[in-house]
Amino acid sequence: MNRHALAVVPGDGIGIEVVEQALRVLKRVSEISGRMQFETEQFNWSCQYYLEHGAMMPENGLDILKDFEAIFLGAVGFPTVPDHISLWGLLLPIRRGFDQYVNLRPVRILRGIESPLKGFRAGMIDFVVVRENTEGEYSNIGGRLRAGTPDEIVIQDSVFTRKGTERVMRYAFELAQRSPKNRLTAATKSNGLNYSMPFWDEVFKDVGTQYPDVIQEIYHVDALASYFITRPEQFDVVVASNLFGDILTDIGGAIQGGLGLAAAANINPERRYPSMFEPVHGSAPDIAGQGIANPTAQLWTAKLMLDYLGYPDEGEWILGAVESTLTKGIRTRDLGGTATTREFTDAVLDNLPE
Repeated sequence: MNRHALAVVPGDGIGIEVVEQALRVLKRVSEISGRMQFETEQFNWSCQYYLEHGAMMPENGLDILKDFEAIFLGAVGFPTVPDHISLWGLLLPIRRGFDQYVNLRPVRILRGIESPLKGFRAGMIDFVVVRENTEGEYSNIGGRLRAGTPDEIVIQDSVFTRKGTERVMRYAFELAQRSPKNRLTAATKSNGLNYSMPFWDEVFKDVGTQYPDVIQEIYHVDALASYFITRPEQFDVVVASNLFGDILTDIGGAIQGGLGLAAAANINPERRYPSMFEPVHGSAPDIAGQGIANPTAQLWTAKLMLDYLGYPDEGEWILGAVESTLTKGIRTRDLGGTATTREFTDAVLDNLPE
C-alpha cells in the first residue's frame, strides 16, 4: 500500500464544509482500493487566521508544505478580508512558490446535469483548459504614482517568458496527443496586444512543429469565448495565458452547469514541489455554515488529485458515483434539489463500488 502525505487547507466559508465531505469519500475510496492511504494534516490558514495573526499563513508556510505530496484546498476568501489580501497572501504564494505553472480545468457535462446551453447533454461537451498559472498578465509588476490626484498613473505589466510559455504549451500538446480528438486550441489576442500575443502565437507554432499529429488552431480570445457557447463540442484541449485562461474557464464552468461543479488542479508537472488541488467556486459566504453547499466540485477535484497521484481508476470511481447520484435525482439546492451537503455525499458513498 502506498502512503501519501496530504496537506489539507479547508480555508473559508463552504470550503470547510465541502473539504470535510470530500475527505470522507477519499477515505472510503482508499479502503475499497487497498492501493493507497492518505496521511493528512490540516492547516487552518484562512481569512479568520489572517484576522488573528495578520497574515494568511505563517512566514514559513511554504517550508511547512514543501514535503507534502499534494495540497487539498477548499476555498479562500471572505468579506472580512479584502480579496487581494486573501489571494496574494495564500493562493498565489503557493502556486508560484511551488512552480505550479499548469492550472488544469476540465469542462464536461456530467450525467444527470442539464447544461444551460440548449440541446447539449452529457457526452456532448468534454474538453480541458490548460491555463498558464505563474506569469502572464498576473505578474504583480507595476505600481501607482500620484495616487488620488488628477495626474494619477497606474501601470500593470504582463510578463511572458519563453521558458514559461514553452513549458505550458508543451504540457497542453502532450495532453492533446493522448486525447482521441488530437486537437489543441490556443487563445490569443495578437490583433490588440502587439507584443505579448504575437510572441505567444510564435511559441505555439514553434512547439507545434514537434507534434505534427496534433490538429492545431489559434483563435482570438473574444471569438473563442463565443465559440465556447455556440460550438463547445468542437474543443478538446485549450491552452491560454493566465488572464485569458481565468476568464475562459469560468465560461466553461457556466456551460457545464455552474461553478458548484467546477474542479481545478494547480500542477507542478516535474513534481519537484507539491501540486495543489482546489475547486473554483469560491467560499460562497452567502450560504456558508448552512450545510447546503454542493460538494461536487470538491469531489471532482479529489478525482483530479487521484489522477495526478497515479490512481485514475479510483478517480473515475468518484466521478462515476457523483454522476450516479445526480442521475437518481439527488441534487443540492443550486441544482434545483433539496439534498444537504452531507446527504449528497452520503449518496455518493453509497454509489461507490463495493
